[in-house]
Amino acid sequence: MFDSLQSRLGGVFDKLRGRGALSESDVDAALTEVRTALVEADVALGVVDDFIAKVRPRAIGENVIRSVQPSQQVVKIVHDQLVETLGSDNAALNLGSAPAPILMVGLQGSGKTTTSAKLALMLQTREKKRVLMASLDVNRPAAMEQLKILGEQAGVSTLPIVTNQMPLDIAKRAMAAARVGGYDVLILDTAGRQHVDEQLMAEVAHVRDAVKPHETLLVADSLTGQDAVNIAKSFNERVPLSGIILTRADGDARGGAALSMRAVTGAPIKFLGTGEKLEALEAFHPARVAARILDMGDVVSLVEKASETIDKEKAEKLAAKMKKGSFDMDDLAEQLRQMKKLGGMQGVLAMLPGVGKVKSQLDAAGIDDKILTHQEAIISSMTRKERADPDLVNGSRRKRIAAGAGVEVSDVNKLLKMHRQMSDLMKKVGKGGRGNPLAGLMGAGGIPPGIFPGRR
Repeated sequence: MFDSLQSRLGGVFDKLRGRGALSESDVDAALTEVRTALVEADVALGVVDDFIAKVRPRAIGENVIRSVQPSQQVVKIVHDQLVETLGSDNAALNLGSAPAPILMVGLQGSGKTTTSAKLALMLQTREKKRVLMASLDVNRPAAMEQLKILGEQAGVSTLPIVTNQMPLDIAKRAMAAARVGGYDVLILDTAGRQHVDEQLMAEVAHVRDAVKPHETLLVADSLTGQDAVNIAKSFNERVPLSGIILTRADGDARGGAALSMRAVTGAPIKFLGTGEKLEALEAFHPARVAARILDMGDVVSLVEKASETIDKEKAEKLAAKMKKGSFDMDDLAEQLRQMKKLGGMQGVLAMLPGVGKVKSQLDAAGIDDKILTHQEAIISSMTRKERADPDLVNGSRRKRIAAGAGVEVSDVNKLLKMHRQMSDLMKKVGKGGRGNPLAGLMGAGGIPPGIFPGRR
């Protein structure tokens, strides 16, 4: 998300840094480019104008123009304004007294049902809440069955389906079941339409009045850009929203909807849907998102994600092997699996500072998550002895492994080279070697040479 905006703003600020001292005209020229970048990222025009109007007087102030590093001061001002536009702090869910009803609203096709299951799984695993889900969608064929299946996949309870009940009756039955069952949270997945209409709004309003939800969350597809903003505005006018969940954020390179919604509705963005898996739901932290937009990275989120996904016991075993200077192909396979859990290479790289400046190099290197899958397949094609001792893998064995994995022999060679580099790193770490062994592993260009296509 925000890839295009990150690239454009990075270019603007690089020009500023190259000037050293800044005049008022330098700042104005830069802000003109910032404005263009925001408009091209599909940010609402009123939000763009308000943004620039707040940044300019601070950016041309005496404290900036006469500072030692004026360009850095301008970047900080833009960062702070981005945070303010996005909503300052992460807005936590208001769960209050149990059972806390959460009303999920939005148009058909926005990902409302899947997002309901994602939210339920998050609350159940991270917050240790007992969650009940209920589908109020009596219009879309198999909508109730879809939520039931998702509930089974996530290990979350769903309200038993009773045919020929109206949404309001289902909501009341769900509230009663949540009370009797001792649930902490009740997620109500309402019906959607292809467009905002009176029937949809009236139905949602009736359910809201009956259950008095602690949260009314709009689920909106970020890829629809300004349409998502207009939909949010329409819902907020009829059914005041307490928060927004943006889906398909991983596929939205512009990010205009995210930057516009808070300003247009006053409702904070609480979560981002970042993939198809049920675990792919992230809390929205404005300061971290602003840092990503300005290519400052988001190491805090990366560490949090790692602590949630990485198997502690396996990590400790690997640490013990590192001390002995031992690192075989099974260990490498485990590292590849952990990388995929963290969101793959692209997901991890997106959270590292300064990656925006080398993005074209990374794209040219052909780095994508298919590489991880291919590498896992290569390791799986090896025998147990070969995985334990990669030095056994001679020319004929490499041909056999390549055929078994459906790759070229050159791909096997690259993986073996990567293992060798990582093994050398582990030995240095295990022996307490001086210097920065990680820098040696990553190579001068930041990517191990020969591992990815396009790099030799």
